[in-house]
Amino acid sequence: MNEAALKSKMDKTIDAFKHDLGGLRTGRASADLLSPVMVEAYGQSMPLNQVGNVAVTDSRLITVQVWDKSMVEAVDKAIRESGLGLNPVTEGQTIRVPLPALTEERRKELIKVARKYAEDSRVAIRNQRRDAMDDVKKSQKDGDISEDDARRSSDGIQKVTDDFVGKIDTILAEKEEDIMKV
Repeated sequence: MNEAALKSKMDKTIDAFKHDLGGLRTGRASADLLSPVMVEAYGQSMPLNQVGNVAVTDSRLITVQVWDKSMVEAVDKAIRESGLGLNPVTEGQTIRVPLPALTEERRKELIKVARKYAEDSRVAIRNQRRDAMDDVKKSQKDGDISEDDARRSSDGIQKVTDDFVGKIDTILAEKEEDIMKV
């Protein structure tokens, strides 16, 4: 595995980490907050964004414009039962989801979740490093590359890994600061 392929894989891990963090509630409304909500629609479970438009109207309000009038109750129920602690208000085909202020205790819980996501991402990065190192060792053993080239490749892989772990730490620090902001 060359360095460009490794960076590409690690970039995908960073993107997945950012997406996971997007679902964590900070003081501001985010359409990503409702992305884990699944709605029972037409005999199957579907993501909320496939039955209506999710929009952020201000810092404390998310609106869901449901496309099918018959789905309004199901969407309302799905949001209430999502475990996010939200109480939607239905007005015709529009569902307004006001976000209550976060308590100090809830903020600390969210930080713990964010740290778990960060650790999971670090583990994924380290696993990608291990796979790349295994490829280098195999190439050296097979005689495809010299010992010096193997050493240079290993050093490069470690540097890339350190850079990406640093990116995760930076993103986590920003998210923690965002969560604690009142």
